[in-house]
Amino acid sequence: MTTTKIAMALGLAALSVIGLSVPETASGQEPSAGKSASSTDTQWRGVHMTSPGRRGLPLLKRAITEKLAPMGVNVLILEVNYTFAFSSHPELSAGGGGVLRVEDARDLAETCRKSNIRLIPMFNCLGHQSWARNTLPLLAKHPELDESPEVPKDNQGIYCRSWCPLHPDVNKIVFALIDELIDAFGADSFHVGMDEVFLVANPGCSRCKGKDPAELFAKAVNDLHHHIVDERKLTMLMWADRLLDDKKLGFGYGKWDASQNGTGPAIDRIPKDIILCDWHYETRPKGYPSIAYLQEKGFRMLPSTWWNKDAALAMLREARATATPRMIGHLCTTWVGAEGFCRALLDIQPPEEAKPKPKADAQAKTKTRRGGPREIVAALKACMEELKQDQPRSKPE
Repeated sequence: MTTTKIAMALGLAALSVIGLSVPETASGQEPSAGKSASSTDTQWRGVHMTSPGRRGLPLLKRAITEKLAPMGVNVLILEVNYTFAFSSHPELSAGGGGVLRVEDARDLAETCRKSNIRLIPMFNCLGHQSWARNTLPLLAKHPELDESPEVPKDNQGIYCRSWCPLHPDVNKIVFALIDELIDAFGADSFHVGMDEVFLVANPGCSRCKGKDPAELFAKAVNDLHHHIVDERKLTMLMWADRLLDDKKLGFGYGKWDASQNGTGPAIDRIPKDIILCDWHYETRPKGYPSIAYLQEKGFRMLPSTWWNKDAALAMLREARATATPRMIGHLCTTWVGAEGFCRALLDIQPPEEAKPKPKADAQAKTKTRRGGPREIVAALKACMEELKQDQPRSKPE
């Protein structure tokens, strides 16, 4: 996310809003083990992080009980992707013996439940199907599902691959993976990712070429919504950037945290019960107009921040000042390895072999533009402290 996040290979806070509670499952039934026990809480105080794998699970559990829960965090979005021992498609598990297993997921869900934290698994859908030269398992094992089959195997010339939303077999495979994650974590909500999708309506795809990018993006969202919300009775979350038409809206976000590739009109073609995570990581003289825009469009939303403490506080303060009942809280992202984040949170020095090696001056200068685990932790703590302050409450609609 943004050019700073491109360099990240692995890749709380909330607002007091009148009349809102952490949503129940779509079915209205009692939640399963992955849901926070504080079901009447009026605000989401969220953290997003990547899965640490089996090796990092004890450290994550310790960070949850010793730091995140006492800090007030009540939502953990865990980006699992392919780092899980899938039984429906074992060929799509990435990480060897370090992948999470069903028993690991249940153990983590129980830790979160005892800490009053809702655990929401995430699987990156549509886009982010490659990183640098590496194509991720779905398209590596099933190249027939690729939206850009003409791209060289080393992924030269693109950011990330996408799967083809019109391929007749893709949903059957992906839904099976999603179902396994839902069941393993006992989840009542699911995050489908869908940020930074640049390859859509690609001329190299025989099914999608010449079609409306917004229509294709909306189809992918609606297919996922039908399965996750209509069939599985869960709440669905996704990133909001592809729904922000950068040219039409004139917000000036750019091509990363808004869309310049035609997907923006999809915002009027998808269900309003999806929770949108609106991420922006830089300080902006013009502020963050998408906060109000997404609420005006009828969506519940979570302003989402990262490592830049000044930017995080600026977005948080603007969001609090203009809150409506559709703004259900705040989300702090991490975008570093989960173990590194947890060590910084727990103030544990990394093992010698894990310490970063000295970089050339140019590389070091780039590094300072995005910050590391300790800067991310500092931004998280600053947001949590900010949220303890009194604020004017918005009137319920």
